[in-house]
Amino acid sequence: MGLWRGRHETPEERADRQWGELVQEIRVAQTGVQILFGFLLTVVFTPRFVELSRADRSVYITTIVLAAAATGALIGPVSFHRIVSGRRIKPQTVSWASRLTFLGLLLLLATMISALFLVLRVATDDPFVPWLVGGVTAWYLVAWFVLPLWARHRYTMRE
Repeated sequence: MGLWRGRHETPEERADRQWGELVQEIRVAQTGVQILFGFLLTVVFTPRFVELSRADRSVYITTIVLAAAATGALIGPVSFHRIVSGRRIKPQTVSWASRLTFLGLLLLLATMISALFLVLRVATDDPFVPWLVGGVTAWYLVAWFVLPLWARHRYTMRE
């Protein structure tokens, strides 16, 4: 008996399925980055903001720019799809949207690390903060990239 691999679908059906899966993934990431970005936008209007050191303000500016860039990358696939819709390039659309989404996830990772660093610096002057942020960063890397890459290598074959 032969080993059956994959699905029996046309390239167009595969692109439609992949697009639907990608949109679901983007919804999760978009929600998180948009909430974080919205919160970060309000920080500058709080009374405590004027008390931040120059270094903390630099971390804040870096964090908000990263959040804006992540938001743009994660919303980009929607705009891309809308502009090219009906042009019969769904496989290419899925490919570009996937790249934008991956970039958005990397930017979201950087935003979350930067935001955590800022909050912990303001909350405490403990020299342990960089180590704690480093530990959380390691966790994100394992959960977001190492584990999926390990599973990809362990359980899939190249086609």
